[in-house]
Amino acid sequence: MGRVDAWRRAVEHIASRSSGGPLPAGVRITVHFQPDRAVRGVRVIERIAASGRYLPQFATGISNGGMTAHPGGDRWRWESRMFGGAYDDDEPEARPVYGAVEHRGRPTGGAIRFGSCWLELARSAWPRVTLCWPDSVFEPDAFGTPERAGELLARADASAHDLLDDYVEAQLHGGLEVRRDAAMLVLDPAFRGTSVADAASGLGVPVSWHAGRVLDVDRVEELEAYRGVDVLALAAELAIDGRLDARILGEAAPGRDPQAIKRVWHLIARFGRSAAD
Repeated sequence: MGRVDAWRRAVEHIASRSSGGPLPAGVRITVHFQPDRAVRGVRVIERIAASGRYLPQFATGISNGGMTAHPGGDRWRWESRMFGGAYDDDEPEARPVYGAVEHRGRPTGGAIRFGSCWLELARSAWPRVTLCWPDSVFEPDAFGTPERAGELLARADASAHDLLDDYVEAQLHGGLEVRRDAAMLVLDPAFRGTSVADAASGLGVPVSWHAGRVLDVDRVEELEAYRGVDVLALAAELAIDGRLDARILGEAAPGRDPQAIKRVWHLIARFGRSAAD
């Protein structure tokens, strides 16, 4: 089966299980990532700029969620279930990339838990997008496409989830070529004037900035209850003058447990204030 056949089969499989009207006007679909994390010694933003592509986790071996994107792993099984086995025998680079629907007017994109910056998908890429609720890790039973999303959004909006978990997952099939498929790149202002911003200028799409997230680590009781004592202790250790942001965390990440760094990011994303405050 060819690569195009695989993604078309996957999209058609989801479309057959979808109902309701299209996504509302003004909705964005965002693909989040941490631009300064390194893959085999090369930072993500530099790798994207060099290749012009955003690759799926099956190809990169990194993730801002779970680490099960390999044959027989949980992510492999979830995709097989959701997409009717369309990708079971396909190569890693042919797999979908993951994002989220931003339909609530939030300034931090569709799912900031997965990264401080994001690529906003161009409308021309939407015919290759599928949706699910809840996240695919929970074996969802509500599916959609941008043209058939009404029932799925109604279920999502009726739920009560923590802010970091309150998103509609999106999957882009057929590859993410930045110049073709992205309308813009949106960065955290913590990266202004840095080599991350320099690399971002080479992507060939407009670069914008969101309001940023800055965590004051003295919010001890609230933070401790959210991700535990050990994560709060690490956050306090890494903070500079009692503050943490995406750049500070990224500079501290090399050589540390990626899962612990991910949980510290959850604190920043969930409890951080706007950088302008």
